[in-house]
Amino acid sequence: MLAAGVGGQGERLGGRRRKMAVESRVTQEEIKKEPEKPIDREKTCPLLLRVFTTNNGRHHRMDEFSRGNVPSSELQIYTWMDATLKELTSLVKEVYPEARKKGTHFNFAIVFMDLKRPGYRVKEIGSTMSGRKGTDDSMTLQSQKFQIGDYLDIAITPPNRAPPPSGRMRPY
Repeated sequence: MLAAGVGGQGERLGGRRRKMAVESRVTQEEIKKEPEKPIDREKTCPLLLRVFTTNNGRHHRMDEFSRGNVPSSELQIYTWMDATLKELTSLVKEVYPEARKKGTHFNFAIVFMDLKRPGYRVKEIGSTMSGRKGTDDSMTLQSQKFQIGDYLDIAITPPNRAPPPSGRMRPY
């Protein structure tokens, strides 16, 4: 709820000013219904996506992102907000040939600075698999509320090794 005066002035009540309350009438459902705007990749400048990968099936620990440090496994990708997880998977596979094997599992998470408390937080957003279609393949960065400056952490699990249980992290 926002406190605001009418016409820049509060009402006078007994010599004191009273703030008028203004409340938004936009509901969460209306916000969620907003369709993604298509991005013209010919006219829109790409963003630098800083990606960190592991090949043990687990995401990096949040303390690895503290005090200005980042994990050493950085991959820099220029892309757009409408990049899909499948598209990002194929770019990672170009750099890491061992990840091309059919059945390799890619678990994606957004790592972001927590504005309420110091430090970083993680939000798992989806997964893909080499050689198989999946429900998260067409998920975009934009649809998962990715913001420029966030990091992407990808836990890669080789085939024939079960990925660790994926308990969805706190909402973003």
